[in-house]
Amino acid sequence: MLAYTSRLEQALMRVAKGRFMENAKIGFIFCVCTGKCSGFAQLDIWDFINIIRVEYPVEYAFIHPMLCDEDGERFLEEFLKKGSRYIVAGCAPVMQKKLFIDAFEKAGLDINKDLIPLDVRNMKLEEALNTVKKALKEAGKDV
Repeated sequence: MLAYTSRLEQALMRVAKGRFMENAKIGFIFCVCTGKCSGFAQLDIWDFINIIRVEYPVEYAFIHPMLCDEDGERFLEEFLKKGSRYIVAGCAPVMQKKLFIDAFEKAGLDINKDLIPLDVRNMKLEEALNTVKKALKEAGKDV
């Protein structure tokens, strides 16, 4: 009976965790690397952000010009809140984690759980939207 209870408890914990992840607020930040990055030349950034903002299950969506600069770091330190998750669309996920780890730690967030880094460089609109859709589905959101 003990093994059964243990398995049952584990299953219930997985369900509860899934519901938590599904209910967690997710914000969307699009970092455009000053707007001059050639990696975004194919992407209409305004259509992209407006479709995400209006049609996708995110709490908000906005563009930041350069999160990796000093003012971007200050912004993240002030903006990030415990209990939320953040999709940051921009450069390589490995680079985002290196650049944003201090701000996430200061906010009491786990960068490996609370940051969903997406590289949307060199994508056209539909591909970038599909990348975001996939990430939201993996985060438990109904898209």
